[in-house]
Amino acid sequence: MGLKIKHFVVFITIACGISCRDSSTSLSEITSTQTSIDSSLDSADTINEFIAPYRKRLNDVLDSTLAYAPYNIGKEDGQFNTSEGNLLADIIFSEAQPIFKSRTGKDIDFVVFNHGGIRSAISKGNVSARTAFEVMPFDNSIVVVALDGNTIIEMIDFLRDSGRAHPVSGIQIVLNSDNTLKSLRIQGEPLDLARTYYVATSNYLVTGGDNMFFFKKAKDIIDTDYFIRNAIIDYFKRVDTVSALVDDRFIRLH
Repeated sequence: MGLKIKHFVVFITIACGISCRDSSTSLSEITSTQTSIDSSLDSADTINEFIAPYRKRLNDVLDSTLAYAPYNIGKEDGQFNTSEGNLLADIIFSEAQPIFKSRTGKDIDFVVFNHGGIRSAISKGNVSARTAFEVMPFDNSIVVVALDGNTIIEMIDFLRDSGRAHPVSGIQIVLNSDNTLKSLRIQGEPLDLARTYYVATSNYLVTGGDNMFFFKKAKDIIDTDYFIRNAIIDYFKRVDTVSALVDDRFIRLH
């Protein structure tokens, strides 16, 4: 009798082991659906109620008037330089210079930015922090690079041949009617090939963005950790009226 019970227990144990063994499975089909997140979706009242005070505070801050633009300022109103490009380059210069000076004891010589980095015009009327976010939606910071005279020449050739009004400040480029370089002055002085120049630009361009590969020849790179957008906002706070014009900083003679 004891032997029969023993055999029965062994049989049950083996049967349970076999039944508990992982069965082999394989994926036979995958189905999916795509849901667009747009105005057709119903909003959740509880979520809207929760974020309402934060949305109001954010909009109040973004839309608070900082300055006034007496006319439209855009980046398409000139061939070699534009009113908005000039404004942005001048802002980068004026707002970054004190930071760079305090950290290095040196001065920024000039500014080069990219035409495509300006994403919106500044319309006539009140100017706010939201305006700055529209003009510069990216978290690009102001970087100052040290370039030798030969690299500056390469930069000027690029600016001349690019076919776009890339913003500059602190430098004057005059072309002859046949597009050859007539004169180049930095802070009112002719280019000195033996000098090192400190050029303010964006961290995006320093990596060769917008085909500005000459920045990769920088002898030194100093990141101010100062967003261009924040510089624009700080400038708006400092001035009562925002104004800018197409001028003679980059021209071609006829």
